[in-house]
Amino acid sequence: MGSSFSTSNGEGSGPVTGLGDLPENCLATILANLDPPDICNLARTNKAFHQASTADFIWEPKLPENYRTLAEKLMFYEGCSEACLVKKEVYAGLCSPVRFSSGTKQVWLDKERGGICMLVSWKGMKITGIDDRRYWTHIPTLQSRFHAIAYLQQIWWLEVEGDLEFSFPAGSYSLFFRLRLGRPSEGQDRKSSSTTQQVHGWNIKPVRFQFSVSNGEHVTSEHFLTKQDKWLRYRVGEFVIEDSYKPTKIKFSMTQIDCTHQKGGLALDSVFICRNNKLEIGR
Repeated sequence: MGSSFSTSNGEGSGPVTGLGDLPENCLATILANLDPPDICNLARTNKAFHQASTADFIWEPKLPENYRTLAEKLMFYEGCSEACLVKKEVYAGLCSPVRFSSGTKQVWLDKERGGICMLVSWKGMKITGIDDRRYWTHIPTLQSRFHAIAYLQQIWWLEVEGDLEFSFPAGSYSLFFRLRLGRPSEGQDRKSSSTTQQVHGWNIKPVRFQFSVSNGEHVTSEHFLTKQDKWLRYRVGEFVIEDSYKPTKIKFSMTQIDCTHQKGGLALDSVFICRNNKLEIGR
């Protein structure tokens, strides 16, 4: 069994045992102290580690507190008894991005850093003038998880609003807008396909970002948009979830309503929410 092998020192020697020769419960105890990516890597080394990696006690501490609620909503495990919920399968299922709200929202469990993450597409937001091609265009691109972005050509009054409701696991979260100055290409190429003249008006007044949470929290921040040809996550602020089983409602907005000047050349992709201390802000 396992990964034992033989060596020779010239005089002959017996087989040398390895970790794979330990009892399965011992291997599972070792795996329980590792991060999920390391567990999965070891599970691929041999049959012993693979079998040990399926133990429920390894995966349950790595799941969100309300994993059963999330599994019912996102993985269609509604009505499934506790015994039929294989924790490794639930973990793997939650790590796979799931879309809801007519495909305008996406949620997943970050297997590298832990914690629930969510994206809200611009398609699920209310945007002033979005259907008027004088102001906005819709660009298909591989640079978005939703395979399309909204591109602002020019406008006097910028107003973007959205909302969501979700059972976030308890913890501290941050909310970001994913934006870019400059028209993106349709492929993976990060270089802009626009000229610098198309980007204008963002250095005169800052953009105001806001969100409010059903628990009473309200956050406002302002940012000048200056960096071109690069997708950035503009951080709005933090909020705290105390009850994992109570759905949380969040309303968010982005505005620049100073009508003394036009602004243009802005690409809008999504709103991003993730647990704090588990995120690289730039991208």
